Amino acid sequence: MRQNAEKEKEEETSQQKVTRTVILGVAASDSHVVANHLIAHALRAEGFRVVNLGACTSVAEFAEAHAEHPEAEAVIIGSLNGHAHADLQELPAARAAGRLDCPVILGGNLSVGSYKGAADHERLYGLGVDVVLSDLDELPSALAELRTRATTVSPVAAS
Repeated sequence: MRQNAEKEKEEETSQQKVTRTVILGVAASDSHVVANHLIAHALRAEGFRVVNLGACTSVAEFAEAHAEHPEAEAVIIGSLNGHAHADLQELPAARAAGRLDCPVILGGNLSVGSYKGAADHERLYGLGVDVVLSDLDELPSALAELRTRATTVSPVAAS
């Protein structure tokens, strides 16, 4: 089912001139997909090719998608159930093995309970998440900043 949805979305975007690719999915224990579909739609409207893996996506599945789409400039993971930290426990191993070497962006409800604090974000950064978003409106600027970082060559590195 996941492959059919992905092929359908790729065909949909192949009719547009697409220059940037992202991989999108919802964390492994999370089946909430409404925001996922809205994000995919918004990114496609901005000209992105979106490889949408849908709900309940494991770190291994994100890594497999990245292997199939090495041009992807980011993996975007959403979580609404608050269990992102538990769902991303495999991320450090995938990063260390070079299986997921593009930026990882995480957003949504990232912890269980009513209190949300900086410690929650720090735990996620500790797993290898590059960007933690508090608001969906931050996604376009986060992608733009990551692209700028990736294409900027420092004078020291150039010499």
